[in-house]
Amino acid sequence: MKTIRIGCASAFWGDTNTAAAQLLDKGNINYLVFDYLAEITMSILAAKRMRDANDGYATDFVEHVMAPLLAQIQKQGVKVVANAGGVNPLACKRALEAAALAAGVSLKIGVVLGDDLLPRKKEFAALTEIETAAPMPPTLVSMNAYLGAVPIARALAAGADIVITGRCVDSAVVLGPLMHEFGWAADAYDQLAAGSVAGHIIECGAQCTGGNFTDWELVQPGFADMGFPIVEVEASGAFLVSKPEGTGGLVSVNTVLEQMLYEIGDPRAYLLPDVVCDFTQVKLEQVGPDRVRVTGARGLPPTATYKVSATYPAGMRCAAMFMIGGIAAAKKGRASASAVIEKVRRQLLAAKLGDFSGVDIHCIGAEETYGPHARAGAAATREVVVKIVVQHPNPKALKLFAREIAQAATGMAPGFTGYFGGGRPEPHMIPKLFSTLVPKSQVPIEVVVDEQRLPVELPTDGGFVPPPPPQEDGAHTAPADSVYVPLIKLALGRSGDKGDHSNIGIIARKPEYLPLLEQVLTPAVVRKYFAHVLAGGAEGRVERWTLPGSHSLNFMLYHALGNGGAASLRTDPQGKVFAQMLLELEVPVPPVLAQTLK
Repeated sequence: MKTIRIGCASAFWGDTNTAAAQLLDKGNINYLVFDYLAEITMSILAAKRMRDANDGYATDFVEHVMAPLLAQIQKQGVKVVANAGGVNPLACKRALEAAALAAGVSLKIGVVLGDDLLPRKKEFAALTEIETAAPMPPTLVSMNAYLGAVPIARALAAGADIVITGRCVDSAVVLGPLMHEFGWAADAYDQLAAGSVAGHIIECGAQCTGGNFTDWELVQPGFADMGFPIVEVEASGAFLVSKPEGTGGLVSVNTVLEQMLYEIGDPRAYLLPDVVCDFTQVKLEQVGPDRVRVTGARGLPPTATYKVSATYPAGMRCAAMFMIGGIAAAKKGRASASAVIEKVRRQLLAAKLGDFSGVDIHCIGAEETYGPHARAGAAATREVVVKIVVQHPNPKALKLFAREIAQAATGMAPGFTGYFGGGRPEPHMIPKLFSTLVPKSQVPIEVVVDEQRLPVELPTDGGFVPPPPPQEDGAHTAPADSVYVPLIKLALGRSGDKGDHSNIGIIARKPEYLPLLEQVLTPAVVRKYFAHVLAGGAEGRVERWTLPGSHSLNFMLYHALGNGGAASLRTDPQGKVFAQMLLELEVPVPPVLAQTLK
């Protein structure tokens, strides 16, 4: 039976440069794929391209990853797919061709074009934001459609050994090779969904091989040499998840499942350009040490639109951090930070610059992220790092703020030390996300392989019918003899961001725990627990879905991240800690079960 082995060597721009060599040396792979892009990355790359027409791509990919490995890649016959092209895929292609020439290597390099809509923004000026219906901002830094896997498959069919894309959905770098190798048609939705699940599982690199895992102590001896993931995919779409032998990490049902639940919304309808995935009946089975088999993905027709993410400048921000220690450190730190803000506000008023448009003060170490759930003794900690972030449309206002930070060391509370940053903090532009939808029919796509340009034909008519919204369960009344235990005794969890929203995936440690979790972990309970971060507080919006195939739940916390990503002033702008917080929630269980959990 033909199988295709695909290894992922990058989860983001900045991931370790050692993963590609590991997978080539030890992985016995057919394809090496990389994921580099996020919304904030696109705005950074767009700014780099504005300064230099030959920049705007992930330069690390060419200089530090590919250049040293090109000869080995050619010798082993491994094909490469990466979205390292950012906002300038052709420049990335030229740089990689120069590296190949210097290495004495001959490889065909293909590029996918069509995602960058910034030059066409006037055509789409009437488009509105997906959720708020707000008009498109007048000034955009980047504007990119999330393309799918078909163009990647087209480039491979044209003989490309390496395919570079701009913005595409993260899972497409895996699905594209599978469509090419197995000849999956554009309407083979179950196979496309399976390939997309495989891509989704490995797109974040070591996050499915034990990284960021709830039971991290099972993995810890291997942190220094984490194995990066490999999927071994069959023509049916069933696949195995593994890692190179002799590497650190752990591939178990739960490490893989935590990643499957990461950053998804409705698991019945995970929207991708090529297919809508239904995760609810996906099943995972441990079939050997560090080997997990995944089956059961179901596919539906996609939509007729591409999601388009644009970034625009939304003012300026400036952040300062310092340590303060001693008695009542958090109290002293907050008093000092608040005094700095008050002092600068007076100067802003006098200079007629207007107030800050945003302020966030956080005493890191006093459990302020937990809000009302902080432990009673946390406020008495004897050392904290105080973070102050301010936002203002005028950089002059932020310069005033930067000048007033240092004086707190001699003019405010005792114990001020450890001023971070090596000097006065500098203002930075805030890139904010604007998401909209563009008909696929209005986004022509082509691939370039060597010097040949080829148009890409793909279905544009869609056909997706959204499922009904989830029904919220009624309040659960715990029996009087219930025993309260931390949720982590019953479950594992992983959380992440979806723009300004956060998802929390919860996995039952045993299948028989799922009905109990559905009873005690209702949307109302989660809403109350996270009221301190939700827009709307206790009236904020939380939805829940069940995934019976994997004995898990997925929650979506809407508008829980203070605008999310780079636009948020919070210390956890991506909800990375939310699952860890929720796992400490005390939930009621029957006394008999409580005895077994000790």
